[in-house]
Amino acid sequence: MRDIALTLIFFGFLYFVFTRPYVGIYIWTWLGLMNPHRLTYGFAFSFPFAQITAIVTLISMVASKEPKRIPWTRETVLMLIFTLWMLFTTFFAFFPEPAWEQWGKVWKIILMIYITLMLINTRQKLDWLVWVIVLSLGLYGVKGGIFTILTGGAHRVQGPLGSFISGNNEMALALIMIIPLMRYLQLQTENFWIRHGLTASMFFTGIAAIGSQSRGALVGMVAMGLFLAMKSRNKLFTLLPILVIVGAVAVIMPQEWHDRMSTITDEEQDSSVQGRFVAWKMAVNLAKDRITGGGFETFHPSIYYMYSDDVEAVSSTDAHSIYFEIIAEQGFIGIALFLLLAWFTWNTGSHIRRLARKSRETRWSFDLASMLQVSLVGYAIAGAFLGLAYFDLYYDLIAMMVICKMLLLEQISRKDGVADTRKIGVTVVPEQPDSDIRSLSNRC
Repeated sequence: MRDIALTLIFFGFLYFVFTRPYVGIYIWTWLGLMNPHRLTYGFAFSFPFAQITAIVTLISMVASKEPKRIPWTRETVLMLIFTLWMLFTTFFAFFPEPAWEQWGKVWKIILMIYITLMLINTRQKLDWLVWVIVLSLGLYGVKGGIFTILTGGAHRVQGPLGSFISGNNEMALALIMIIPLMRYLQLQTENFWIRHGLTASMFFTGIAAIGSQSRGALVGMVAMGLFLAMKSRNKLFTLLPILVIVGAVAVIMPQEWHDRMSTITDEEQDSSVQGRFVAWKMAVNLAKDRITGGGFETFHPSIYYMYSDDVEAVSSTDAHSIYFEIIAEQGFIGIALFLLLAWFTWNTGSHIRRLARKSRETRWSFDLASMLQVSLVGYAIAGAFLGLAYFDLYYDLIAMMVICKMLLLEQISRKDGVADTRKIGVTVVPEQPDSDIRSLSNRC
């Protein structure tokens, strides 16, 4: 029954893509993050929903007469270079077959990011994209939070099988990344029920992230909570839910959870922590030996025997870190590109905040850039202990930051005129009055 219901819903929404290509981005994002097909038990479990969505979106986009331009900023150029580098390293992968299979997933994610950059070209479309992301993962957050409370934290919150977020660690990372996006939507709405519904969702999602029993997520939650309070307009209002979550965790979670969290700093008594150190050391040794790294899917027992001197301490063949995952699979050049992309995105967020903070009309972009930065903090810190370097949501955040910047610069140029845009380093190319997005190039 689930299979039939999902298929009917999917093709019902797909119909709108033929006339509105940007709807395809929402469907792709929903499928990539929520993975609703992985919640079924029949033919829909492996049905190519995402592939069909991508093909229809591409056809509709090509047929559409709307202007379609990729905003070539530092982020989008560097993302392309990083993608080409990953393609290059795949030719020299230790395990070609699984490496090319993983490359097939990654390049499709990046391709749809560039299509997102072309089709999501208004504030309304951007806000809808944020809603799709929040609803896709927020369902697991609310459900997981209620489950944690009802069971007293006795069981771990996990994601759907066969997805990027199937494990408890991966699910926790995804959940902490959407809490700031919930806060952005809460700041933008004036509807009483939506605003308080988002407040409740933030609370349950925070509880679910803790209920995953992921120690990396706990560290990320603490850091992200501090940044969330710092970046929010109403710091007191933001701190209150955080304090409520902390109090709820102290009451709800069992002693086993407290014992497990207490081992974060006790690496000598925790075999999984020791396994992380071994994996990280192996990644560095591999990158020192091969400029291209080992290629995708290189964390394999045979590679540990080649590049690790403490094989017995290996608890699993997982990277346990987005950074060491990139180091091992893409080499030092890959990690340099990965970190530079993150820095560019963060710096763009700071630039948006400086431009938007003084005007009520541009306050939305100030809020969005702030919350995107908070989400990036959650990913950067929790990701230091979780291997999820190619997660769709991270690249969605980068795309949304770029779109936010372009829309803000367009809004400023329309308000102040072409001459004044020189103050912010923007050149406006005149187009037809009814054009959705003016062509902008900037030096920031």
